[in-house]
Amino acid sequence: MGIKAGLVGLPNVGKSTLFNALTKSTVPAENYPFCTIDPHVAITEVPDERIAKLQKIYGSEKTLPASVTFVDIAGLVKGAASGEGLGNQFLSHIREVDLILHVLRCFEDSDIVHTSQKVDPLSDYDIIVSELMLKDLDSVEKRLPKIERDIKIAKVAAEKKAFEEERELLLTVQKQLNNADAQSVRETIEQSTATTIPLISAKKFLIIANIAEDEIDSYQNNIHYQALVNHFGADHVIPVSAKIENELAQLSEQDAAEMMEMIGLKEQSLHTIIRQTYRNLGLITFFTCGPKEIHAWPIKQGMNIRSSAGEIHSDLERGFIRADIFNYTDLITYGTIAKLKEAGKMRTEGQDYITQDGDIILVKFNV
Repeated sequence: MGIKAGLVGLPNVGKSTLFNALTKSTVPAENYPFCTIDPHVAITEVPDERIAKLQKIYGSEKTLPASVTFVDIAGLVKGAASGEGLGNQFLSHIREVDLILHVLRCFEDSDIVHTSQKVDPLSDYDIIVSELMLKDLDSVEKRLPKIERDIKIAKVAAEKKAFEEERELLLTVQKQLNNADAQSVRETIEQSTATTIPLISAKKFLIIANIAEDEIDSYQNNIHYQALVNHFGADHVIPVSAKIENELAQLSEQDAAEMMEMIGLKEQSLHTIIRQTYRNLGLITFFTCGPKEIHAWPIKQGMNIRSSAGEIHSDLERGFIRADIFNYTDLITYGTIAKLKEAGKMRTEGQDYITQDGDIILVKFNV
């Protein structure tokens, strides 16, 4: 399945610099608004130490890690919902992502212009979300009259009921949008069983607190970071120095490790961003393994094995018979597949088995 996360924020907050680091790319990062006019897209690997160990056990020729697509979206300004700046482009591109990464500036630098002339990440966030909600409100108000017409002409009772449920959902959301209550919009959409138009203010999100490079080992004392944690909770805020991460991304593994040791950085923040993106979307990984390749497959948690097989190829889901399954942790515990089998840790499962993180599967099928 495709996983897409969009980096969004006001101009000059460090989005493009962070994007360069995430993807080892070379998007321009000049000091002026709208440098990134079109969304830049790149795919980067999900860090997973299990893959190297599996390759060693199987002697595989190559590895195919799970991946995340990152989109660097043009900077937003107040009034974007009504077309200010590059608002229309921004809002159309953000509809396509699964997760929003709000990049918020948490450092002072007189050489880098701030659009509001003041570093205030919570205010920056409010500007962005307000524009998302205004755009959603416009979409809802255009959708409601169409639903009314659909209800009148619906000939099947089930179809009419579905439209009525959608109407009730959107009327609730409309009130929440008018009250500028994005949290309630997200909760309402998540809890509802009705199907409706996609709403950008209801998307899952993480906060990227872009701190100064000299605060990498003392970011907890940064007042802007503290304000974000107090507002969103520590689980939703990731401290990053985009400048340092971009420098690390340009180095060899050995040189990067030496630089990290020198500045006291235990792990690249980018790995945290990628893993949190993966986790926030409710994804897990299963593997297919053999002498040719180790392939990591991302799926939604709670997916059954037949649907999981469909991620590999539609024929495997269509003609699914059964699957031989064991887990990575058991393979590491017993060391070899032969010993794992002797211990009874390999089993055969039918189509309703719920795939677990770290499962290694071999699908039997007939088309």
